[in-house]
Amino acid sequence: MFPMPIEKTQPWTRFAYRVFLPIVLLLWLLPLLGVALTSLKPAADLDSGNYFGLPSRVAFENYWLVFTNSNIGLYFWNSIKVTVPTVVCSISLSLLAGFALATYSFRSNLIIFFMFVAGNFVPFQILAIPVRDLTINIGLYDTTLGLALSHIAFQTGFCTLFMRNFIKALPDALIESARVEGVSEWKIFWHIVVPLVRPAIAALSVLVFTFIWNEYFWATIMSQSVDVRPVTAGINELSGEWKAQWELISAASILTAAPPVLMFFLMQKHFIAGLTLGATKG
Repeated sequence: MFPMPIEKTQPWTRFAYRVFLPIVLLLWLLPLLGVALTSLKPAADLDSGNYFGLPSRVAFENYWLVFTNSNIGLYFWNSIKVTVPTVVCSISLSLLAGFALATYSFRSNLIIFFMFVAGNFVPFQILAIPVRDLTINIGLYDTTLGLALSHIAFQTGFCTLFMRNFIKALPDALIESARVEGVSEWKIFWHIVVPLVRPAIAALSVLVFTFIWNEYFWATIMSQSVDVRPVTAGINELSGEWKAQWELISAASILTAAPPVLMFFLMQKHFIAGLTLGATKG
């Protein structure tokens, strides 16, 4: 079975694993380490050409200056107002759609499921102009509601594909026996299906939260004002304001990346359980 545990592989494979894994990990983390080091350097270090060395002193004040000299606090709040409703609504809708597609047999079941799947392969760039025009015509352009609705619409397709497959993997006898006993469909959904797919919900919540928090494309297309712009688009605005102050831009970038990383570590156990749920079946 693949992947084989490293302890059961050939000696030369274990040797290569121990040699190359730290190298690959270091290369992968190199940009992040560079940004983190720059965020802790005083401005004098960068002015003197110390771009790649260690900081002469740890300048934690860069993080304080980011909050006191910019609107990043407001940008954070804007991102929360968009991300949290998107996670809640897209996962709730996908649970209902996934339950219907996984447990009900009707003529267009497979066609609807394929439409959800196909929607995930349409590039966002193709839809940028019509979606932007639509939100302008209905008065939702440059509003938190318009930005959140566009994210909910696009994320629900991926989430439905994810949840439908998890619910489909549940034993049919479990749901059928409940129906034979006269349990209503809503109680089957709420008291049987939802508790069983809780690890999948946790994993999907982390993924969608990360997608939306780090999203940049729709953030720049669907928002213009400071009161709506999420933090990713806000940093782009700060890069023009702090053109030569790399230490502040780096500190703002680290702060922006912190919430998804923190959420992953808080829900790491559920995230891994959700991704590996059903992996040993068959």
